[in-house]
Amino acid sequence: MNCGIYSRVSTSKQDADNQLAQLREFARVMGWTVVAEYIDEVTGKHSDRAEFQRVFTDASRRRFDVLLFWSLDRLSREGALETLQHLNRLTGYGVQWRSLTEQYLDSTGMFRDAVISILAVIAKQERVRLAERTRAGLERVRREGKRLGRPSAKVDADAVREMRRDGVSWSEISRRTGVARATCQKAVA
Repeated sequence: MNCGIYSRVSTSKQDADNQLAQLREFARVMGWTVVAEYIDEVTGKHSDRAEFQRVFTDASRRRFDVLLFWSLDRLSREGALETLQHLNRLTGYGVQWRSLTEQYLDSTGMFRDAVISILAVIAKQERVRLAERTRAGLERVRREGKRLGRPSAKVDADAVREMRRDGVSWSEISRRTGVARATCQKAVA
């Protein structure tokens, strides 16, 4: 099998040499041919990492059959749902994946479907917890008397009416007042 290796360190002060040496050795022991290595030196909180994106481009072209990474947090720190989506995307391309340090995270073995199902449940639970935390935070803020949403625009309706009587267009009124055109129109309606 052809293997792609993904490695990530958070800063340029760190190096990926330790990860890479062990990943290469594992691939050798498995009889996999390493055809590509992808190394990012950036936080894993976002998926706009250059090499991370290249992994998916190459996976979609089936450049490799399996993606090997050090651990799930080296692949992504975006949260369970997003990370699961990345793994499912690889699976959708027909590419298997494996974590070196977390042997249970392995789509190449006989427990592949079980692993994916468990990850899906974890991701769903995280999404539920996030929604619960958001609702609780909004309720607390409301109880404290804070008003949520955009602040109300202050419009001098009389001044807007006068400008309209003078033949000023709605766009010009909006520019002069610094208030959206539709808001000016609502104020005089």
